Amino acid sequence: MKASLLFLFAITLGLTACKNSDKNNPTTEIIGEGGVPDVAKDDKAIHITYGKGDSILYSFSSDNGNSFSKPEVVDTVAKLFSFAMRGPQITSTADGICIIAATQQGDLLSYQKDVSGRWTKTGRVNDVDTIAKEGLLALDGDGNNLFAVWLDLRQDNLNNIYGAKSVDGGKTWAANKMIYSSPDGHVCECCKPSVAVQGNQVNVMFRNWLDSNRNLYLIQSFDGGNTFNGAQKLGTGNWKLAGCPMDGGGVAVNKSSVVQTVWRREGKIYTAEPGKQEIELGEGKSCTIEMVNGKNVYAWVEKGEVIVVKPGGIKMNVGKGSLPALKAINNEEVLCVWQKDKEIHQSVIEL
Repeated sequence: MKASLLFLFAITLGLTACKNSDKNNPTTEIIGEGGVPDVAKDDKAIHITYGKGDSILYSFSSDNGNSFSKPEVVDTVAKLFSFAMRGPQITSTADGICIIAATQQGDLLSYQKDVSGRWTKTGRVNDVDTIAKEGLLALDGDGNNLFAVWLDLRQDNLNNIYGAKSVDGGKTWAANKMIYSSPDGHVCECCKPSVAVQGNQVNVMFRNWLDSNRNLYLIQSFDGGNTFNGAQKLGTGNWKLAGCPMDGGGVAVNKSSVVQTVWRREGKIYTAEPGKQEIELGEGKSCTIEMVNGKNVYAWVEKGEVIVVKPGGIKMNVGKGSLPALKAINNEEVLCVWQKDKEIHQSVIEL
């Protein structure tokens, strides 16, 4: 009897060990060929977009990331930006899915997938021709309210931060709005901006260029993007740099409108709430953030490896690659997608 109890106890320990091992070593799967992924989620599915040459691609999962559909072509666009942080962006809306993508000529194209599953090209986001030549843009939404931001050249051919809102899920876009113009002429020339929308709160993060410093700034709107408050610097340190680091960071906001940011300064990753001291997280680049059940989850690239940091500071390596993106699946899991060897990889991570 005693031996049997010991045997059952050993089996229990083995099962526990296996479960913990799976949790710390999640399965990685390939979605398809391409690069620069972005991810969104609604009540029905997880949605991913990415680029491959001149094609905008889309795939979805209706089983919480366990499997993804065969990638489909949303559109083929001559000289699409699909590399170096310059990929299509996706968000969910009350009317369906919206994707925006940049062309190397400097235009931002908008697409909507309605509830029937049909993709429609809804037009152009920028209201001045060919002014987004850097191809660095971001998109987020809440309900039918969407907001897009990008680096824009319409002011003396120098990059500053512009944006546009849509109140119909991406069918139409309002007149473009200058969100921030640097008093030194331009913002950081090659860093991707970020945007997070919660209700009427629109949070835009970007890397500035002031007094030769390449610091991250946050600028906020509380009326759906109609007006913006003054930009505030994130953290207390400075990064004097002659060139552009090509690293924009990430911003997230929870249901209580609390904003969290993550970004790189020199070779280190920092997180900060607006108006508070930054906290060093580690070393790396290409960082991003997602809030899951009120807690922060981070991802970045460290020596060619994609690193995910769970709540409580638990750090895990999900594999080689670059350009990670995160999206909460539920209160217990987060999806990480990234680029590796011209393929899109994904992994569901237990928290």
